[in-house]
Amino acid sequence: MTEKSISRYMRTVRRGGISASCLGVQQSGDDPMAAFRGFTSKPASVAAQLVFGGCAFHEEASAMMGGSRWPMMWLQGDSCSGQHVSGFQALLVEGTKVERLKLDGHVVGTRWSDADAEYCLLAGIMPSDITQSRTLQTRGVFERMETVLAGAGMSFLDVVRTWLYLDHLLDWYGEFNAVRTAFFRERGVFDRVVPASTGIGAGNPGGAALLAGALVIRPKHSGVRIEAVPSPLQCPALDYSSSFSRAVELGFPDRRELFISGTASIAPGGESVHRGDVPAQIDLTMRVVEAILASRGMSWSDTSRAIAYFQDIRDAPLLADYCRASGIIEFPVVNAHATVCRDDLLFEIELDAMVS
Repeated sequence: MTEKSISRYMRTVRRGGISASCLGVQQSGDDPMAAFRGFTSKPASVAAQLVFGGCAFHEEASAMMGGSRWPMMWLQGDSCSGQHVSGFQALLVEGTKVERLKLDGHVVGTRWSDADAEYCLLAGIMPSDITQSRTLQTRGVFERMETVLAGAGMSFLDVVRTWLYLDHLLDWYGEFNAVRTAFFRERGVFDRVVPASTGIGAGNPGGAALLAGALVIRPKHSGVRIEAVPSPLQCPALDYSSSFSRAVELGFPDRRELFISGTASIAPGGESVHRGDVPAQIDLTMRVVEAILASRGMSWSDTSRAIAYFQDIRDAPLLADYCRASGIIEFPVVNAHATVCRDDLLFEIELDAMVS
């Protein structure tokens, strides 16, 4: 595979001797293992990794990277052929001690801290019994996340963002939402900040109904602010029984960080828009995201990380076309093959941004 077949980006934030970097790798060509060769010379720095590609390559790639020394979510889109790996994202943390969190002997989380907060990044949380109903598997995943966090001195009320990848999502998204809403209500999540989230269709090597991850933050002092951010161009997702915030912002003494949930072509009233028209869905979705950024005094140039999900991965060049036409340069995005939460939605994007 030639270097032209692999594109990389790195966004790094340095504070008080600690650096946090998001590495994104996108690849094409005939060698599905190319992206993993020489991935990192510092395994201890990898807080978590999300890989998008055929599950058949999971074991070989893991072995190539030295085994499961960090949390990983391996995801194959519902309609993906499974014959390729499109790329991955990884968060790297250096300059501070990291602690690995385990569940049933597997590494599923990384914990670290700085002067402002304790942080935990979970990835690859799956049910204990994949023969159970999807309802029980979903409930079990939330409870197992809670168990891992308890071991780290945290709780589900400290979760600011989740990633929830459902196998064959369109068959049971309503069922999943009911379980999530019930769990949030029992734990008092609706009385605090409802996490930002991505809930999207992708399978996993374990054959579970879903695979989950979360970003968890426990402030050390009152100078850290966490609040939900509305979307100027869309209604709250809670209005149509989907339990997540459109975005969540963290305010620190020296910076603000914004986590924008998975966003798609949805009108202010909650209905899908531009059915069957991928360029139009990309245009509306990106305008919605841009409006959220602008509402917090941010712009595309403040983006630190993004994942674009396509029902048909062959549509990915359309996002690049949009970015060129809109003057969005050096956009740190990885494209993934996945099913959006409605059968008439063909594109979704999630995004993080930060300003000093």
